[in-house]
Amino acid sequence: MKFPPGSKRIVGTVYVLAMFIVAMDATVLNVALRTISEELGVPPAAAGTLNVGYLVSLAVFLPVAGWLGDRWGTKRVFLSALALFTLSSALCATADQLETLTFFRILQGAGGGLLTPVGMAMLFRAFPPQERARVSRMLVLPIALAPALGPIVSGLIVDQLSWRWIFYVNLPVGIPAVIFGMLYLKEHREQGTAQLDLPGWLLSAPGLALTMYALSQGPLRGWTSPLIMGAGFTGMLLLTLLVRVELRAKYPLLDLHLLKQRLFRYTGLVSVCGAAGLLGMLYVFPLMYQHVLHASALETGLTTFPEAIGLMIASQLVPWSYPRLGPRKLISMGLICTAIIFITLSQITVDTNPWFIRFLLFGVGIFLGQTVGAVQIAAFAQIPPAAMGRASTWFTVQNRLGSAIGMAILSAVLAVAGTTTVTATVTLEPNMTAYRLALLGAAAFLFIGLWFALMIRDADAAATIRKKPISGTSPMAKGPSGSGSESVAKQLDR
Repeated sequence: MKFPPGSKRIVGTVYVLAMFIVAMDATVLNVALRTISEELGVPPAAAGTLNVGYLVSLAVFLPVAGWLGDRWGTKRVFLSALALFTLSSALCATADQLETLTFFRILQGAGGGLLTPVGMAMLFRAFPPQERARVSRMLVLPIALAPALGPIVSGLIVDQLSWRWIFYVNLPVGIPAVIFGMLYLKEHREQGTAQLDLPGWLLSAPGLALTMYALSQGPLRGWTSPLIMGAGFTGMLLLTLLVRVELRAKYPLLDLHLLKQRLFRYTGLVSVCGAAGLLGMLYVFPLMYQHVLHASALETGLTTFPEAIGLMIASQLVPWSYPRLGPRKLISMGLICTAIIFITLSQITVDTNPWFIRFLLFGVGIFLGQTVGAVQIAAFAQIPPAAMGRASTWFTVQNRLGSAIGMAILSAVLAVAGTTTVTATVTLEPNMTAYRLALLGAAAFLFIGLWFALMIRDADAAATIRKKPISGTSPMAKGPSGSGSESVAKQLDR
């Protein structure tokens, strides 16, 4: 199936706008939790249910997203999910009780869980393998800029306006994206889509939800808490049963048979390790910077922002570096350099020049940005269009679990090592050793990813390196409004 150039621009524009607000929403709430808890009259720990509800809802709807897109149409499902996410954002802003706000966050999670896999499937169906390096230039907006902007935007909004505006800011992007998509997106529905794998969904939804809950709440409630142990054990048991069921299913919801493809398997494992390392570092470093170096939340956000700038520059380099170095070398070099930077960050002190720290974080963006771009391009090189929905669902599930695992393990390191120590004068002092160990743990994730990266063969990703499709062959057989929308569309069409 061929897509005219205009259709490609439209798919890319809507995808980037939608994923931008979803990605920023993932980081914008954390800075405002304390203010929200004070205004709603609940303990700060209770406000953590806002993130838990979102993550659990996300985990429930992620597995079924690919099937819904194939069965009911990617345009219908994607725009419905985007509309739900945007509407629930507005409802979150009007909530006056924690229970109401949590319910609306659960609705947001449902929309976000459906958006990512369906949108990714749309994107990679529209752009054939040899064009995907060019597309990576615009993917940096939701991947890099949005998460980095979240804490800065949240800090400014909470200080100057009200926490409710952190949800209202989704509307000026979400509403035009829905309208733009309704007018110009074309529907795509896979012919002959099988019935829903109900046993697979009944196992995957609670299995992923309980596992995500245990990983996210374990550091807060304690890993030996009966609730955490019960949720974690039950979740892992259900996921183990899921593997057995899906391997035997004729039309599985989570197609584990895709892992037989060597390239998809190893790029997926690299993605899991990369997400664990990066999200873990972005969790640990701001805590260290505020707790040990006594910086404010806004200062911390501005200090980490160079990482996003580096990622944006990296996205412009990937179309040049990817075909010249190949995925194996590019991914490996990025992981090695980023791991070295993480190790260097673990050694900073109060006397370290802040600009040196910003330079290191800029380097994280440059090197890991190219790794992330190369992984996304190479992963789907051998996936046929008919399987794109299932492949994007599985890839997204892996990423989410990788992020949760990274934050959970590094949080456990902080808890075991202790972030404060008692001095001889019986005062509490920040324990720099705990943060250093956690940052070294983030580097360890990247070294594990490096081992998987060395298993990648460039020959398997030849379709994404080739500049032009072979003559007489359909490119897809070898296998991503206002002035802002127009700007995105023009850049995607270059």
